Amino acid sequence: MASQNYVKLGTIIEEFQLEVVRGAKNYENIPVYAEDINRPALQLTGFFEYYDTTRLQVIAKVEMSYIESLSSEKRIESFDGLLSRPIPAIIISNNMKIPEELLQVAERYDRTVLRSKELATAFVPRLLNNLKNRLAARITRHGVLVEVYGEGVLIFGESGVGKSETAIELIKRGHRLVADDAVEIRTVDSRIIGSAPALIRHYIELRGIGVVDVRQLFGMSAIRDEQDIDMVVNLEAWDDGVFYDRLGTNEEFTTILDKKIPAVTIPVKTGRNLAIIVEVAAMNNRHKKMGYNAAQEFAEQLDAHFEQMLKNDAENVAQHEGEDV
Repeated sequence: MASQNYVKLGTIIEEFQLEVVRGAKNYENIPVYAEDINRPALQLTGFFEYYDTTRLQVIAKVEMSYIESLSSEKRIESFDGLLSRPIPAIIISNNMKIPEELLQVAERYDRTVLRSKELATAFVPRLLNNLKNRLAARITRHGVLVEVYGEGVLIFGESGVGKSETAIELIKRGHRLVADDAVEIRTVDSRIIGSAPALIRHYIELRGIGVVDVRQLFGMSAIRDEQDIDMVVNLEAWDDGVFYDRLGTNEEFTTILDKKIPAVTIPVKTGRNLAIIVEVAAMNNRHKKMGYNAAQEFAEQLDAHFEQMLKNDAENVAQHEGEDV
């Protein structure tokens, strides 16, 4: 299905070093909306039901073998059906020779014909992965994203609550910064991935000091360009009138791009080491994904303990009643 985002054809040509055999008018700016590509097999035979004209068309050795088996008139007929529709471009893989009939029809309808030196088995997966990343649904949220023990932790909170200070302490403890202040979030398949806008990548703002370059201060090991988001940490000022969960049995979630992400709320109070608390939250979240839930186990032990106490009390009462008799 087509995405609301798009990537310019010129960007794809440059990134994949595609040869422009025949360029349409202003072809560099042709928008590509579809995350998927099409291998026009049935379309070359004239079947165009469920044909998505927003997709890039890739012809590999199988399709070319069929084309070469056709007469010149049949080739023109096949290419006419394909290129009469407003496709972004047609790409010939494997550095194969391009049929003259394809160029004739492309000229008639002003379509772009490209060629890749790569084999289709390598080129198509790379192209699909690139399109999925570029065209994924995305939003930008105010927060800080860090990688802690392999877990992507997205920290939310009001301005001044201590998000960046917590992040810098985590970096000093060996963890990695992904984004500060603005986090670009996108979905790729079932994953939620966060990254920093290019302009502020690797920078972090600390009140009283200003903007610092984490990569320069702490080295390349202190940064990541992107990270899967595994949990959300909400920092909020401590309120004595609010009851905070002390056992952790209440499951919280934050919905981002229609996907539910485990969340915890951490009250901020003088004397609390937020970096250590976030570390423990990340490790605990990792344990839950591996099937171990400490809060649930503790609650079960409490239930078993009280059940045993009630059973013992009932037995004692029954024993005393028997003695009285």
